[in-house]
Amino acid sequence: METRKPAPLKALTGLRCFAAINIVFFHFSNPQWFGFLAPVVNAGFISVSYFILLSGFVLAYNYAERARNGELDRKRFWEARFTRIYPIYFLSLLLSLNLLRPEYRTHTHAMFWTGVVLTPLLLQGFVPAVATFMNTPAWTMSAEAFYYVLFPWLARWKRPQRMAPHLVKMAGVWALGLVPGALYMAFNPDGIAWPDRWSYGPWLWALKYTPYSHMFSFIFGVMLADLDQMIERTNRLRLWLGIIGFGGIYALLSLGPLMPYAIMHDGLLMPLFACIILGLAGENPLAHALGVRPLVFVGEASYCLYLLHFNLWNLVHGSHVLDALGLSRFDPWLSYALMIGLAIFALHFIEKPAQRKLREWMHATSVLRGS
Repeated sequence: METRKPAPLKALTGLRCFAAINIVFFHFSNPQWFGFLAPVVNAGFISVSYFILLSGFVLAYNYAERARNGELDRKRFWEARFTRIYPIYFLSLLLSLNLLRPEYRTHTHAMFWTGVVLTPLLLQGFVPAVATFMNTPAWTMSAEAFYYVLFPWLARWKRPQRMAPHLVKMAGVWALGLVPGALYMAFNPDGIAWPDRWSYGPWLWALKYTPYSHMFSFIFGVMLADLDQMIERTNRLRLWLGIIGFGGIYALLSLGPLMPYAIMHDGLLMPLFACIILGLAGENPLAHALGVRPLVFVGEASYCLYLLHFNLWNLVHGSHVLDALGLSRFDPWLSYALMIGLAIFALHFIEKPAQRKLREWMHATSVLRGS
């Protein structure tokens, strides 16, 4: 008997709305505009770490039971993931073609052609020097594609029977996730006294952008789905976990430069992200607040907004449309609204239609090969 698909977790989709918008603010705003939320905007890079962990959780939430029952067809799973991410990824590359000339000027010939070849193949993240080639946020999809390849095997891990041993294993994965950042701090290979979001160094670049350094966040998310199954949806503990997660992250971010960037960038916040996810996966006032329809509607377009926000910003400002319409005085807030609107448009009129066409084509190809 085929395993029944789990119910959607709307509050997690609603939070994706805020996470994606915070990345936009991180790249295209002054954090001081946001008052008490300035620490959150200034550390907008943590939204990417949250997305990676959430990706592992959501995939395991939806597919782990099927994998354990031997019902997960790896080929169909990978095809589904490809059709989900590649249409908008390809669009982001098309919209970034005008950046090929600047990329040529800033790289050696070898690195330029490495970027040209690897980026369409979702492999650029494995070479830190070209990880952000053409479209800066696209490095994340290189990492995600790698995790998708691994997922069918990760999901077949035996379901834990007791919570305590499983928590110990998750703590071990968290500790492993802290190792790359801790090693960077210990050896300081780039010679940077105190790295921050503006720092550059080849080893820091590798820490930030290679799939390996973020892999434990994804695995932690996969393991979190099993922990989620051990706690009743209505358990009041979930509300408190959500509050602790949000409060703990805000407290750490409020410490600003006192918190080491190298470990803040990914590993340190895993348990607090987990608390938030467990909280929002329950039935409580916090989950209801973030599961309202407008937030879910925008949250569904969070992938488009994340992957296209550099493209959309350049499109809005490169076209000077706001100047032509006499609306530039409302910038950047109008730009943010336009970017969200264009991301929603891309979801419904580009991503979803392209996804359907790709799946129809792949199905037809499979039938022809089988005949």
